Amino acid sequence: MTKFIKKIGLRNYLYLRRNTRIGSHKHKNKPRIPKGIIHIQASFNNTLVTVTDVRGRVFSWASAGASGFRSIKKGTPYAAQAAALNVIRAARGRGMKWAKVMIKGTGRGRDAALRAIRKSRILLSFVRDITPVPHNGCRPPKRRRV
Repeated sequence: MTKFIKKIGLRNYLYLRRNTRIGSHKHKNKPRIPKGIIHIQASFNNTLVTVTDVRGRVFSWASAGASGFRSIKKGTPYAAQAAALNVIRAARGRGMKWAKVMIKGTGRGRDAALRAIRKSRILLSFVRDITPVPHNGCRPPKRRRV
């Protein structure tokens, strides 16, 4: 037995659509984050900037590659500055006023990203370098014989 599909005219369709909230998820209030932690990971090829709350939950991030830079330009200080500005814009929109900064890595973008954060109106409580340092690390490969 076949079922008939009920046709809805344009007038009825608009009436049905008018009574529902369309795109209500866009209007939800995002939680305000007055304090946070800004993590900068600067490698030779890219710079990642992440903003978390004090518990470590990420709510915004950017990288030089995501900011529109490609190939060798991702490792430049200007690309790191652009990534930091993108993250700061999102953090200021959430109401961030105080932040701690954790810098990891030895790339060229670490100072530029920190400079961009200092220029913004976010107060920094401290800046900490958390670059991992090997304590006689891994065993080196065996000597090359030619």
